[in-house]
Amino acid sequence: MDRQRVGDDAGWLTVPNAVTVVRLVCLPVFVWLAVTTAHHALAAWFLGAIGATDWVDGYLARRFSQVSNVGKIIDPVADRLLVITSIFTVAGLGATPWWFAGATLVREALVSGMTLALAAAGASRIDVLWWGKVSTFALMTAYPWFLLTYIPQGHAATWLVVARSITWAVGMFGLGLAWLVLGAYVPPALSALRRGREGRRASKILDHGDSRRP
Repeated sequence: MDRQRVGDDAGWLTVPNAVTVVRLVCLPVFVWLAVTTAHHALAAWFLGAIGATDWVDGYLARRFSQVSNVGKIIDPVADRLLVITSIFTVAGLGATPWWFAGATLVREALVSGMTLALAAAGASRIDVLWWGKVSTFALMTAYPWFLLTYIPQGHAATWLVVARSITWAVGMFGLGLAWLVLGAYVPPALSALRRGREGRRASKILDHGDSRRP
């Protein structure tokens, strides 16, 4: 199979995009399991499975040369929705404190706001940073385990205490890294804004030149 050339677009109908859509469709199922049933452990494992597939679509896109502009848009959108859904559901059930959930949510809101602002300003697309994927993966590992190890009443077994301590370590690592990555997005964001403006300027010059031709 020939490797996809830089700048090529595989289109919207690809296997990686289908995987991303499946991840999105699974989110309401998780909410239903966690909120309307008593199967919190099953909901936690289900959420963990959704989060664990985060790397699958990107791997398939590179492995089978199916990188697409649509995929570069819906993949980070799926990441944001996955994290936000986890935040409100797990915190709403009391499995994680709201200060931790709020710090995660504020970071996600800033990323989303920056993305919308850049798009409105005509910036070119920014690829997701690898460390950003790592932070998302760490958070999406922590939130299911917060739910799985949450014991609202009574004494928890020793393994639950140990598992919850490890969960806190992973969660704090993911949250701290997420905020650091937010700062790392500033240089590529400025570069994307500059490229977008230069592209519009070049397009206007070209259009102006064509309009003067007889």
